[in-house]
Amino acid sequence: MQEPLAPKQGRRTRGRKVTREERMETRGRARALQALYAADLRDLTQVKRIATTVFDDLAIDPAERLFASRLIATVADRGAVLDAALVEVTANWRLERLGAIERSVLRLAAAELAREETPVKVVLQEAVHLAERYGTERSARFVNGVLDAYARRLGRL
Repeated sequence: MQEPLAPKQGRRTRGRKVTREERMETRGRARALQALYAADLRDLTQVKRIATTVFDDLAIDPAERLFASRLIATVADRGAVLDAALVEVTANWRLERLGAIERSVLRLAAAELAREETPVKVVLQEAVHLAERYGTERSARFVNGVLDAYARRLGRL
């Protein structure tokens, strides 16, 4: 059985001032990632149900939950389309060959880009931060490259 998804210790916001709203969205993305990761390991077709369980277990703030739930709903509703688009830009990599963290971060970012509510650069930066925080520096570089290509293909960069 795999270890639960937990952030690495010692990561900071690199000296920039962060507003309360930004923190809520950042935390919401992390919660959505936790739910996607859990669903990826269990049954991605049940992502909404799994997310509800994860959010209930963690007793997250209502604003974070709402933000995370919207991202989860987008993955649930458009998952096949998002996955197909990601496969097109992951040269020589099938999604099932990627690690669960990388796959979940890519799906999360693709869903947020599909919602078109957050600036593209913010989505990319947050996704890279999540990949680095929950994965590795190598994961972060990979995620950055894939999402850059994905955003360009969408005509958003």
